[in-house]
Amino acid sequence: MAKVNPGEFIRQVRTEASKVVWPSRQETVQMAIFVFILTLILSLFFFGIDSAFGAIVQWLLSLV
Repeated sequence: MAKVNPGEFIRQVRTEASKVVWPSRQETVQMAIFVFILTLILSLFFFGIDSAFGAIVQWLLSLV
């Protein structure tokens, strides 16, 4: 691949950056709420799994 001089590189970067479509404020808020809810659900799920495995290990250790 041929090397590009710095001026051409900057022009290419500006051209590509102008193609970026930024989300609206409403989309950003909706995604943030979605991420928060999904994080909460997954944390509760993994807490439950961890608690179950912890109880199983404790029960197994009590047999010894």
